[in-house]
Amino acid sequence: MEVIDGVDALPAGLRFVATLGIFDGMHRGHAAVLATTARHAAELDAVPVVITFEPHPDAVLRGTTPPLCCDADEKLTRIGASGIATVVVQPFDAAFSQQSAEDFVERLRRGRDLRGLVMSSESAFGHDRAGTARTLRHLAEEEGWRLVELPTLERAGGRVSAGRIRELVERGRLRAAADLLGRPYAVTGEVVHGDARGRELGFPTANLRFPADVALPPNGIYAVRAAWGGDDPLSPEHTADGVASLGVRPTFGGGGNRLLEVHLLDFDGDLYGEDMRVEFVRRQRGEKRFGSADALVRQMERDRERAREILAASR
Repeated sequence: MEVIDGVDALPAGLRFVATLGIFDGMHRGHAAVLATTARHAAELDAVPVVITFEPHPDAVLRGTTPPLCCDADEKLTRIGASGIATVVVQPFDAAFSQQSAEDFVERLRRGRDLRGLVMSSESAFGHDRAGTARTLRHLAEEEGWRLVELPTLERAGGRVSAGRIRELVERGRLRAAADLLGRPYAVTGEVVHGDARGRELGFPTANLRFPADVALPPNGIYAVRAAWGGDDPLSPEHTADGVASLGVRPTFGGGGNRLLEVHLLDFDGDLYGEDMRVEFVRRQRGEKRFGSADALVRQMERDRERAREILAASR
């Protein structure tokens, strides 16, 4: 898969079918859109192209972004794995946000052969999100390219969307979120130095720092699977089962920022600086304040053994 910086860098003369969106989470709805794009490209003897945006448009339009459901590198890897030949990462700024949908389509076509555009019924782009499948139908007919509109994917009584997945994760409904994603929910962060309190207690942890605000489930203890190393987020060099603590560590004062600390089972090594993907399998219990460090250690031992049971049963 080729990654291109901006639509203006698409090759001259390119014959292509495009789709565009944020693709946060790369959920089942996104998979349907990408599969449709690849199929129509094959029918039209064209290259399938995905256009996504960086930063998240809300950062420009609203001054803030929602917690993300997918790491940027994982998103691109999953797009490529779906059969898409080219991904355009389009810089999104104030000037770009003012561009009309018609002007953007003309920008795509300039010196190239746009054969088709795939949109879901929820898709919209251009200034004030005026470019929808309905409003662009006349343009497709005039210019001779195929406009494909997909119905919104419904699952488990609602629309499959990043917003819905985010809400489910934040409410702790990990199984429902996994159903919409087509895989367990996971976050990716850099392993950084902490205060070594876990190691002092006999439970060394990998403390994760995230490059952006990510959607996280409620505070508590979780059975997890971790992966790190290698150039492909979907084919890591190393994997390990683990038990993770998410919260503010109330036994030691609490009140600070939320931390995700992962204790890997049967592993002892230096992971500082690694990008680690942590897959949430099941919540074991809520966060609790203990009267002493010894009481906390005893509970952590029980949590570790319970995580082993959960992870063994979930394979």
